[in-house]
Amino acid sequence: MIVDGHQHFWDPARADYPWMDAPELTPIRRAFSPADLAPLLKANGIDASILVQCRSALAETEEFLQIAHATPTVIGVVGWADLTDAALGERLDRLRALPGSDKLVGIRHQVHDEADPEWLLREDVQRGLTAVFAHDLAYDFLVRTRELPAAIATAQAFPQARFVLDHAAKPPIADGGSTEWFDGIAALAACGNAWCKISGLATEAVWNDWDAERLFPFVAHAAKCFGEDRLIFGSDWPVCLLAGSYSEIKGALEACLLKLGPQVREKAFGVNAKAAYRLA
Repeated sequence: MIVDGHQHFWDPARADYPWMDAPELTPIRRAFSPADLAPLLKANGIDASILVQCRSALAETEEFLQIAHATPTVIGVVGWADLTDAALGERLDRLRALPGSDKLVGIRHQVHDEADPEWLLREDVQRGLTAVFAHDLAYDFLVRTRELPAAIATAQAFPQARFVLDHAAKPPIADGGSTEWFDGIAALAACGNAWCKISGLATEAVWNDWDAERLFPFVAHAAKCFGEDRLIFGSDWPVCLLAGSYSEIKGALEACLLKLGPQVREKAFGVNAKAAYRLA
């Protein structure tokens, strides 16, 4: 099974997405649904996908579970829940009782939007993570270089948990990278309990001036650190449309992975996502 490990659905006419307010995001400020994604998956030889949260609302998680229940190609949902909520365990229990709850595989929060770079290390957040892992869910790190030290400390604090790093921590590709990013990726990988999504990279480059060759050093570093068993392909559709079409993004990442070896590509396009999220 070929899996897209990271995609989204949204409808700005029905809900508020604060991160979408920037003028440069106008091209994607419209509804994207399973009907829009289905032909792209078919055209690109993708069998299934992981649907990932877009806004900080439990209602969205419930809606995504409904979509997953009705959409066979959505085999996993990474939803949102309030990690600071003292009753988070009960909230997760209620989610587990909904149709589609068998596809709830993880929880995520936009950590890089928090003012505090050490937000993950707050006592209430760490308590919330304990509840997430008690429900056998993975946790997706949505961080940039600034928050990587807190992500590393969190992975060390929960050695038996499963973490997935989204978008390889959004490396500053447009600026040529940074020592802090390269070192942080190596340190997180050394924890041994985190996977890395090769996703969202083209939108960290110059949107109208990038190619696989420019992405390759960052993919290669992630592969060197995480190894062939902990890399996951993700399109980051429809955010990726800011920089390229679904097929262009998939093709570029596939070219990068194939340069590292056919087995690296094969595992990143399915096997590793199933392991990270314990997909059926």
